[in-house]
Order: sequence, then C-alpha cells, then structure tokens
Amino acid sequence: MDPERHDQGLGARERDILALERRGFPGPGAKERAIREELGLAPVRYYQLLNALLDDPRALAADPVTVNRLRRIREARRAER
Repeated sequence: MDPERHDQGLGARERDILALERRGFPGPGAKERAIREELGLAPVRYYQLLNALLDDPRALAADPVTVNRLRRIREARRAER
C-alpha cells in the first residue's frame, strides 16, 4: 500500500513531513538541512508539527509504519526523562 495514495485527508505539508521521516540521512545536520531546504521550515517548527502529526489519526491511517516507529521513539525518549 502506497502511503501517498492513502493520505486520508492530510495536507501537502503533512505528507511531506511523513515522506521526510521515511528517509535516511547520512550524518549530523543533514536532516536539519533537508528540513530547511525542502520544506522551508525551521527545525524547531518542523518537530512541533511532527509531534502533533504523530497524534493525528489521519497520519496513522496514511503511514502506519512510519507513525508507529516515531511514536515508539517518542515514548522511549519520554521514559528516559
């Protein structure tokens, strides 16, 4: 199932954020550079939007693998605090 075809009403920005999260990045700073250059967002704003997106049922429906992976990472980080 192609996540782009089952976006469940997500906007272009939300789909772009999920697409960026599916990619791998070669080293430190590469992801932040992609966030700025490709999405035109400050990394802080990007992560705010991403965090809200992880709680959005439409995002889960659109890309369950990515959203569940990121939710697990978020929960692990919260548990460390």
